[in-house]
Amino acid sequence: MARIPTYDLNDGTTIPAIGFGTYPLRGDDGTEAIRTAIEAGYRLVDTAVNYENEREVGEAIRRSGVPRDELVVASKIPGRHHAYDDAIASVRESLDRLRLERTDLHLIHWPNPSQGRFVEAWRALVQLQKDGLVRSIGVSNFTEEHLERIIDDTGVTPAVNQVELHPRFPQDHMRAVHARLGIRTEAWSPMGKRRAPLEEDAVRAAADAHGVSPGQVILRWHVQLGSLPIPKSADPARQAQNLDVFGFELTDDEMAAVSGLAEDDGRLFGGDPDTHEEM
Repeated sequence: MARIPTYDLNDGTTIPAIGFGTYPLRGDDGTEAIRTAIEAGYRLVDTAVNYENEREVGEAIRRSGVPRDELVVASKIPGRHHAYDDAIASVRESLDRLRLERTDLHLIHWPNPSQGRFVEAWRALVQLQKDGLVRSIGVSNFTEEHLERIIDDTGVTPAVNQVELHPRFPQDHMRAVHARLGIRTEAWSPMGKRRAPLEEDAVRAAADAHGVSPGQVILRWHVQLGSLPIPKSADPARQAQNLDVFGFELTDDEMAAVSGLAEDDGRLFGGDPDTHEEM
C-alpha cells in the first residue's frame, strides 16, 4: 500500500498530500467504492452536504476497519446554510449523518456572494473549531477578496481553499494568494473531468518517459505544484493507480509542458465564484 506524504496546515495539523473525492458516489455501490478507496490507502475522504452521501461515507469508514484517528474526513456547508445558526446546525447534521463526533476538515462549499452571508458561516466554523466539533476549517471556491473578508472579520485564516484546478485551469493567481496567506491549495476535478488532457502530447510524452499512466502524470503535476488533488474513481484498480504518484518526478520541462495546456478560461462549467450560486 502506498505511503502518502502529508502537508502541515496553518493550524498545526497535517493532511495527506492526496485525497479521495466522493461525488457522486451514493447507495450501496457508493459505499463499497469509498470503502475500497480507504482500503487502497486513501486517508483523506472528501464529501459535502450537497453530495447527499455523508451516510455512505460514514458507513464506508466503519466497514473499512481503518482506525478513525488515521482518517481525515472532510465535509462542506451548502449555500442555504450560511446564516450563523444554520451553519452550526448544518455541521451538527453532517456529524449525525456521518455518525462521527467530529469532522477533521469542514469547508464553506461556495461563497455565494450575492447572498452576502459567507462571513457568518465562517464565524460559525471558527466557533465550531473552538467547540471541538471540527478539527480544521477552510473554504472552497473563494477568491482573494472573499478570503480577505473572512480573515479581516475573524482574524482566522482558512487552513485550506478547495478550488477548481487542473491543467486547463491551473489557478496561478490563487495559488500565489494561498502561498502568501499560508493556505493549502486543494484541487477539485484535478484531472479536468470530460476535458481531461489525457491524450495531449505533453501528458502522453511524460507518461511514456516515466512508465506511468496519463492520469498519474496529471496527479503528479498537482503534487509538484503543491496542489492537493482529490481524484474520484469507483474502480479499485484506478483508485490504487491514482494513489501511486510518489515514486517518480516530472522534470521542469515536463511540468512546464503540462502547465502550458492552460486556457484563458479553462473552467469546466463557468463556475466563477463571483457569480456562481450553489445553494
